[in-house]
Amino acid sequence: MNKNNKIIGIILSIVGVSAIVAAQTGATTPIKKISKSDAEWRRVLTPDQYDVLRHQGTERPYTGKYWDNHAAGDYYCAGCGLKLFSSSTKFDSHTGWPSFFQPIAKNVVEDHRDTSAGMIRNEVSCARCGGHLGHVFDDGPQPTGLRYCMNSAALKFVPKK
Repeated sequence: MNKNNKIIGIILSIVGVSAIVAAQTGATTPIKKISKSDAEWRRVLTPDQYDVLRHQGTERPYTGKYWDNHAAGDYYCAGCGLKLFSSSTKFDSHTGWPSFFQPIAKNVVEDHRDTSAGMIRNEVSCARCGGHLGHVFDDGPQPTGLRYCMNSAALKFVPKK
């Protein structure tokens, strides 16, 4: 076996092992980040979307467009269009915000410790544009036990065809 074939064999072995580890752990490929200036975000977002996505705003409970949406489809980031949640994971949390027990994939959202408002919570943001989506709590239903409590203004719903 020549040197190039050995290198290709090693690379394929590494890729194969990585795929197995990813499948077993739920690890996924990082999402490519996008960046826009504040002026660009103001131009492409509504005032409510801008407040929530770029300044960690929160809409009042039971006022958002999707808290009571029961249609089949997918939820995308209103800032960059990344697919985030499926209606199959949405549930009624009785909180007044759309809630999901898991994202479409682990790599589409990021969570960060949030100590604002006198509480310790985990903020959830879009992995592509960094837009604030809401918070995740550990009081959700099985199979995850998580409640991704999202702001409707941060989402765009696309019904299933």
